[in-house]
Amino acid sequence: MRNIDDYYPVNGRVVLHIDMNAFYCSVHEAEEPQKYRNKPTAVAGSVELRKGVIVTCSYAARARGIRTGMTVREGLRKYPKLILIAPDFHLYRRYSKAFMDIAYRYTPLLQATSIDECYLDITGSRQFGTPLEIAHEIQSRIAAELGLPCSIGIAPNKLLAKMASDMKKPKGITVLRLRDVPSLLWDKPCSELFGIGRKTGEKLKKMGIYTLGQLAATDEQVLSERFGVMGLWMKQAAHGIDESPVREEREKNKSIGHTTTLPRDVTDLEDVKRIMLNLADQVARRLRRQQLMAQTVQITIRTPDMKTITRSQTLGNVTEQADDIYREACELYLRHWNKGKPIRLLGITLQNLVPRESSALQLDLFDYEQQPKKESLTKTMDLLRDKFGEDAILTAGMLSDDPSALIRNYKIRGTSLQTDFLRENREE
Repeated sequence: MRNIDDYYPVNGRVVLHIDMNAFYCSVHEAEEPQKYRNKPTAVAGSVELRKGVIVTCSYAARARGIRTGMTVREGLRKYPKLILIAPDFHLYRRYSKAFMDIAYRYTPLLQATSIDECYLDITGSRQFGTPLEIAHEIQSRIAAELGLPCSIGIAPNKLLAKMASDMKKPKGITVLRLRDVPSLLWDKPCSELFGIGRKTGEKLKKMGIYTLGQLAATDEQVLSERFGVMGLWMKQAAHGIDESPVREEREKNKSIGHTTTLPRDVTDLEDVKRIMLNLADQVARRLRRQQLMAQTVQITIRTPDMKTITRSQTLGNVTEQADDIYREACELYLRHWNKGKPIRLLGITLQNLVPRESSALQLDLFDYEQQPKKESLTKTMDLLRDKFGEDAILTAGMLSDDPSALIRNYKIRGTSLQTDFLRENREE
């Protein structure tokens, strides 16, 4: 069995490119599946006037000859039953942030290049598994939590990761290594290389350079004289070489949230508590990872008929602790939800976020003596998860019939190595 380090280059990078499939149409399908699932849909402006241009279309529509860039009139002539949807960019931004929040859990090195795609540098993300395992997990979570399909490319750089994500759509995962470039890319037209484009491809054709293999073999001086610095880049890119870094460009989150679509409808209060405890644990960990504190807790509840309600409460003090978040989430649930009504989805979102270093943490009069011990324990648990993965520790309440009674107890998975790690890293 291979060691996980075997999957990561010693002196190189591992980059993922996530590309959401038919993003706008997929978002509408996720919002109203009974109306749009597996239907030929297209998002277009000026739908009523029939003068708009199709911005994107579903794969069901593509199978009927509809293409992005067509006018609405052309699309309807091609397929009269095409379902036209007016764009809702507020909705798209919300889903964009949600899928990037999922990706961000696996590395802080996330570079968004548009509303529906981003790069991740996961070179330092061994604790989450192999690159292929990470890609599958991200893809599965985006599908399960948001109802959206995506394709992911895995490569040693951004250029090849982008090329790889385009190879299998929808819902594909493709690994593209440097040694694969000659066999997989060199027979393709130059215009298919990301960054070249149609016009440059035509100029290359006039020089007798038709394929990426021919471009890779062309003398560097010839390309430099014709295209300047761009010519040198094209030569390198044809060989699959790209040194550009994944630049972390995410703004500080205005909120941190996590939702889970349940495998079956839930009605029992104890089941709800276990789920809330798990959600509180996850959002609190993300909060601490970003060195933030939260003052407002919001819960999200969705019913089997897709009706969604949100309720929030602002706390007296800022917090980063899972038990504070869990306690407030449960109180919101009991206050605003009738017991016994079925639930399809649950979520917790933290709002009113402030940097940890600038927040004055007001300790409860009866809790201040325990606070340093609690912070020390939390720090140790985070260190343990960073080293051994998210599943290294479970809050015991997730396994118990009484989650609230066991919220600060933990079940530690694994070996004595983890015990030694705890001993070495705990604060005296």
